[in-house]
Amino acid sequence: MKYKQQIMSPQDIVILLKIIAINNEKWQQLDLAHTLGISQSEVSKSIVRSKYAGLIDPSGKKVFKLALLDFLKSGITYVFPQKPGSLVKGIPTAHSALPLSSQIVSNEHYVWPSARGTLRGQAIEPLYPSVIKAVESDATLYELLALVDTLRVGKAREKAMAIKALERLFFDAKSTNEGRNLLVL
Repeated sequence: MKYKQQIMSPQDIVILLKIIAINNEKWQQLDLAHTLGISQSEVSKSIVRSKYAGLIDPSGKKVFKLALLDFLKSGITYVFPQKPGSLVKGIPTAHSALPLSSQIVSNEHYVWPSARGTLRGQAIEPLYPSVIKAVESDATLYELLALVDTLRVGKAREKAMAIKALERLFFDAKSTNEGRNLLVL
């Protein structure tokens, strides 16, 4: 029997967060692929990896939110580490983006490098390059990804605040994209 190791990829986290942002078990892989700018085959492979890791149910439609939160709290920093880079213009992320930017005052800003960005800060590479475009029409996904970046690069206090915000977004039924403002760049 040939053994093939299942290794998580950064886009797996993006896909799981998008499923949470959708907050509806009737999503289709093709729609998910289109909105994230990821090929449908990569979405399919990602779902298989997430099932194997115990982060999504056997149907591949419902994220095990507690398991994902546990992974994000304990593992994201080590599995997908990030060191802030040079100063660039970009889209705010980590504590420089909502919801944490309204609670944390800092002269140190983090951004996803982008000519369409609104802030100058240290470069943070997003988990997957296409998220910069994907978050333009999905405020919840943007918040989730920014909070995950806080876990990747933040200090202890910022990480604790990010975990509380993730818990709210994961488990508060009112925290869906319905009625939320879209990100305007």
